[in-house]
Amino acid sequence: MELNQISYFINLAETLNFTAAARLSGVSQPSLTRAIRRLEEELGGPLIHRDGKNSRLTGLGQDVEAEFRSMMVAIKSIRDHSENWAMGRHRVLNVAVAPSIGPNKFITFFESALAEAPSIEIRLHSLLANEDTSQVLSGKYHACILPRETRQDRKLDVHSLFRERFVLGCSADHPLASSEIVRTEDLLKFPFVDRLKCEFRAQIFDHFARQGALMQPRFRSDREDWVQRFVADGTSICILPERSATAHGLITRPIDGFVLERELVIATVSGSTAPVEIRKIANLGARYEWN
Repeated sequence: MELNQISYFINLAETLNFTAAARLSGVSQPSLTRAIRRLEEELGGPLIHRDGKNSRLTGLGQDVEAEFRSMMVAIKSIRDHSENWAMGRHRVLNVAVAPSIGPNKFITFFESALAEAPSIEIRLHSLLANEDTSQVLSGKYHACILPRETRQDRKLDVHSLFRERFVLGCSADHPLASSEIVRTEDLLKFPFVDRLKCEFRAQIFDHFARQGALMQPRFRSDREDWVQRFVADGTSICILPERSATAHGLITRPIDGFVLERELVIATVSGSTAPVEIRKIANLGARYEWN
């Protein structure tokens, strides 16, 4: 079975006329007729009742027409992907985001990215616990948005997006919400929620331990949405990046003497091996007005 046979049959199914189908296919009528006969021999039965102006598809012809059309759609998609690779473009860009990063500030950024590259689709993934920028090098993702890693890799282009402080998270009607800056000793009066996916979790606990404030978590979760909902709806508190608070009713306050920041970056493969569109998005992120 050859692709031209399938294409010829689809044109014949549309016209039910060998002469018209040959014209659509750009071949002579005898060539098209021979191709259809070879296809019928391979499939084991006639595909069309040949009856002049009353020609019509057989039952077998009707069954295989839908399958052949699906095959042609898939082939076109493969050719589009191949052309995109050859041109250094991607129609679908896979971008992984660290689970501790909230969507705040990124909505308008991605809208700007889509405006700059109208031919692409951005597919967002959650970066798994055991994943890092090596997933970009492996080809699993075209880009990763995550806190900057300490190790450097010359095979990656890493663009800084913005920096953000770690702050207290509490409900809007929490007793600590009335303070412009919260004292460390006041944190011990309320249940603490441990964000298990936080990349700076060890540094946070170490800081408060040095201050003589031993944080005793009453609730732990690797789900950011659960942590924030738990805090926003109760008396518990948590420590989180200031721009990651997304739950309704959750507010943030700085903590006296607590200075911890993280830098968020977007990492792509360096050089021309990265798709043109993802390089454009990364450069947009580097010059974007995040504040």
